[in-house]
Amino acid sequence: MTDRFRLAAPVAVLLAGLLMVAGCRSTALDADDLGLSNLAVERALHYPVQGIDLSKYQGDVDWSAARDGGVAFAWLKATEGGDRVDSKFAENWNAAGAAGVPRGAYHFFYHCRSGREQAKWFIANVPRDAAALPPVLDVEWTPDSPTCTKRPPRDELLREVKDFLDTVESHYGVKPILYVPIDVHRDRMVGTLPNYEFWVRAVADHPDNVYQSRRFRFWQWTATGTVPGVKGEVDRNAFAGSKADWVKWLKARRAR
Repeated sequence: MTDRFRLAAPVAVLLAGLLMVAGCRSTALDADDLGLSNLAVERALHYPVQGIDLSKYQGDVDWSAARDGGVAFAWLKATEGGDRVDSKFAENWNAAGAAGVPRGAYHFFYHCRSGREQAKWFIANVPRDAAALPPVLDVEWTPDSPTCTKRPPRDELLREVKDFLDTVESHYGVKPILYVPIDVHRDRMVGTLPNYEFWVRAVADHPDNVYQSRRFRFWQWTATGTVPGVKGEVDRNAFAGSKADWVKWLKARRAR
């Protein structure tokens, strides 16, 4: 459930409070993160369960350091389209699991292949693991793609997305999550797929203020975060709920 009350405490106080609640050594909030509005930072850090998402571009990751530094979950890029696999996926999948970091895999959608074909590619490359987080489908526009800048009409996009989701759910036994940035949601998905949980991106404001009629489960609140164990910048995400909510959610939605 989306939190809707406004915090009045200054950022420094919230940082200290998060340290005590999460029991981590550092929240690793950097100057770029503080470029967000104070309210956006306050609202993001209000959520006590914080995680990351990453791909090969983050290089080698010390997953034990990330875990000890407060990373409660991670989504790892696995596949793209119907023929691309992230070169660090298998390493990150195994190492994060060994470190005890709840992790899941995500697929970057390619608008010039069918959803079913892409789902089969994801299934061919992502293990079925009872300890994994639900699979994620990342649906974005791709204006800079060298091969596919297509923006399918609403009905077509939803049909192909649903084919992907249904095929993946049938294989893993858990309903996937949708990662949808503001523009794709505004252009095609307002009011759709009410039975799915959404992971949203909002780096300048709270998602409630920029996503129309959409509750969210995860919030990607910066692309320039830092955390122990990861060199350079990394996307940071918040789980929309309490620590008790997180435990309950994990039990209910891990893959079977």
